[in-house]
Amino acid sequence: MRIVLSNIGTLGDTNPLIAIALELKRRGHTPVMALPEVYRPKVEPLGLEFRPLRPDIDPSNTILVEMIYDVKKGTERGLREFLYPVLRQTYDDLLDAATRPARADLLLLGELNYAGPIVAAAAGIPWASYVLAPFSFFSAYDPPVLPPYPQLAKAEKFLPGMGHAIKRVARFVTRDWPEPVYALRRELGLPPGPNPIFEAKHSPSLVLALFSRVLGVEQRDWPANVLITGFCFYDADAGNGELPSNLKDFLDAGEPPVVYTLGSAAVLAAGPFYELSAKAAIKLGRRAVLLIGSDPRNRPQEKLPDSICVAEYAPYSALFPRASMVVHQGGVGTTAQCLRAGKPMLIMPYSHDQPDNARRMMRMKLSQTIERRAYTPQRVAGALRSMLADAGLEGRARAIGAQIRKEDGVRTACNALEELHARAARP
Repeated sequence: MRIVLSNIGTLGDTNPLIAIALELKRRGHTPVMALPEVYRPKVEPLGLEFRPLRPDIDPSNTILVEMIYDVKKGTERGLREFLYPVLRQTYDDLLDAATRPARADLLLLGELNYAGPIVAAAAGIPWASYVLAPFSFFSAYDPPVLPPYPQLAKAEKFLPGMGHAIKRVARFVTRDWPEPVYALRRELGLPPGPNPIFEAKHSPSLVLALFSRVLGVEQRDWPANVLITGFCFYDADAGNGELPSNLKDFLDAGEPPVVYTLGSAAVLAAGPFYELSAKAAIKLGRRAVLLIGSDPRNRPQEKLPDSICVAEYAPYSALFPRASMVVHQGGVGTTAQCLRAGKPMLIMPYSHDQPDNARRMMRMKLSQTIERRAYTPQRVAGALRSMLADAGLEGRARAIGAQIRKEDGVRTACNALEELHARAARP
């Protein structure tokens, strides 16, 4: 089959799609990656067909990243100021990828691609959707942590049914956000359809939940046709999965370090995170790795001891198994790699699904959470010291890691896509 895989998001959002596309290609299918132009250098060296999709993402635009990660207004502004103004262009680009030079047999769409279900309806192409974290389902029975209102989730302990109230709050706050989506559907002669923020992003045929059951399980109010696949791992850089030589030498030279990282997006709005992390590592007296990304402002200004290694990038799958624990932002991709490596975590969440992922890790007794405003060298060193002294923490993390490593999310997802294609091809 010819299948178009499309999403608009961070590299962490895109890597699971790459993993699925590579397996589909291995099985003899033709995957087409319809993504923002910035990902072309990551995709084409893998021998995958690439089609550009607007809006493009400027990885150096830290103002945009800081706006999107604003706890109070980030999600709303990301939609209204970044995605919706070019919704028609996204539609045109995806329609072109789905119909030229040949018509796609199937679409696999991420939840931020609001033009995707419209293309599927207009072109009459079967489609599946995918989500990366339980947060995306907004279940009343497993209430998410809403970043602007984190206390609501805590109230569920004392006020049964609070999950339904959280869901109503989310719908009320976002009630007028989807108007540009409805407007495009009217322009194309399509009915309004369900709410794009909540229901329309989920395919009625197949919803792939690309996470492990250790993170979340089916709830009564999830969409129909959800399949929990397990995590879909890929973190090579255009196919290169090796550690940088200086980092490999550092790891070989001593005890497992504490790794400090902010994933693929929050690293663009790091603020003082790495400066404070270096000081925390010195106070803790443990070896450390700072993954600072490509922004030179993230490099600590003070001279660092030999016990701290600074690197711009490293594949988590190669680095995390050699760490003692990981300090990170709570993105689901980073969290998944920690889980697979069997490592405890200290999470400093920004926004979106990150506070919810952090709470899930705390429920599993695999982590502690520290708020951004409380991220000081003293508090970080104290939290890490207490975690290192917890004899049961490392064992719990190892046990979960062994469970995750038995799962094969990529295989399960690809099997489901092939089955959907077979069903759709029947008369």
